[in-house]
Amino acid sequence: MTTRVRPSSKRCAVIGGSGFLGRHLVEKLLERGYSVAVFDIRQSYELPGVTFYQGDLCDKEALRPALKDVPLVFHCASPAPASDDRALFQRVNVQGTRTVIQACTELGVQKLVLTSSASVVYEGADIKNGTEDIPYAAKPMDYYTETKIEQEKLVLQACDKEGGLLTVAIRPHGIFGPRDPQLVPILVDTARRGKMKFIIGDGTNLVDFTFVENVVHGHILAAEHLRPESPLCGKPYHITNDEPIRFWDFMSKVLVGLGYAAPRYHLPYMLVYGLAMLLWLLALLLRPLVAFKPTFTPMRVALAGTHHYYSCEAAKRDMGYKPLVSLTEGISRTVESYPHLRHGAP
Repeated sequence: MTTRVRPSSKRCAVIGGSGFLGRHLVEKLLERGYSVAVFDIRQSYELPGVTFYQGDLCDKEALRPALKDVPLVFHCASPAPASDDRALFQRVNVQGTRTVIQACTELGVQKLVLTSSASVVYEGADIKNGTEDIPYAAKPMDYYTETKIEQEKLVLQACDKEGGLLTVAIRPHGIFGPRDPQLVPILVDTARRGKMKFIIGDGTNLVDFTFVENVVHGHILAAEHLRPESPLCGKPYHITNDEPIRFWDFMSKVLVGLGYAAPRYHLPYMLVYGLAMLLWLLALLLRPLVAFKPTFTPMRVALAGTHHYYSCEAAKRDMGYKPLVSLTEGISRTVESYPHLRHGAP
């Protein structure tokens, strides 16, 4: 019996493949016939067709075996935005990405697809149907955004059409879906503590939330369309559900779906933002003496009270992107995947 060797073009590596987006990406790649190497600081699952490499992103020697003979690399490793740890963000998003680029170049990797973030252009003011040519935020609102800007610049500047490494950045916004460790669990925890009664602002602000399967679809399309002559080289692309929704309507749909009451009392946006700034400054001043993390950071308040939604026209034009799963379907699949977080669940 002869074993069929998988063509090398169907081999890829996913850096950060143990994370929320990373694992969804790995599963979809397997479905599409790829064999996948996963590099991550931890291994959180086992799947046939996946080889795990455990190690630190900043350690090039640990990274090399995972990227050897791999033509395509997805880089979606990042600390959680809420961790607020500047040194960690700097180490993973900036130093780690430098190491990834070096390793890719040395090992002859052909394509690198980065998971960036739409927040790289967000400064707390309204963005309506934002396109990719909005300049980077001059005053990023948190360390996560600050280091994601640096990371995206590094990856896009590394693009070399003359037979070298080709790069592209995907900027998703408001990723949610089954197994999400952030959005839904934090929302439910806040509701259980009785802190989801209030709407910040007038509640009319529109925001993009993007189902994880659509984000994965955008990554794979980008990888498959990335060629020396394609417009994707060295460019960022917004990937969203392409159906902006009122921020508080989305939150209410998830909460009500899980059996919690929807928020209904309004608080003036500027008042809450001012309080968040005060608490943030206080936390900064007291940091040597007392460690406390305010629930409402200026960034979170801004995200909850302003318009921020983005245009997918470039992704539609250059890689034929369109969302596979609607927002309504995405919300219902997400809610169904959290039976243990339902109101009254044991």
